[in-house]
Amino acid sequence: MIIYNVTVIIDESVHDEWLGWMKEVHIPDVMKTGKFTSNKICRVLDAEEEGGLTYAIQYTAKNRNDYEEYQTKYADALQADHTKKYAGKFGAFRTILEVVHEQ
Repeated sequence: MIIYNVTVIIDESVHDEWLGWMKEVHIPDVMKTGKFTSNKICRVLDAEEEGGLTYAIQYTAKNRNDYEEYQTKYADALQADHTKKYAGKFGAFRTILEVVHEQ
């Protein structure tokens, strides 16, 4: 199992709009690709930036191939939508994690 983690620091001035857009538009669009089985939005509690709030958005894929296909076919356009809408109001970095044990 693969977890695709996107950490976003979002400016407080657009926080509420951004969070609604993530829940109602962006994450559903990512899930429509069929490459992920679940998702969650987590607020990072110990990483507050001045003027911003930090979130980790996690998408679970069955395997590395599904993740790679998402990156190849869908990621650029979906990331561009986010960047266009919130340009200058966020910072982001992405991490891919392999689940090696779960109870």
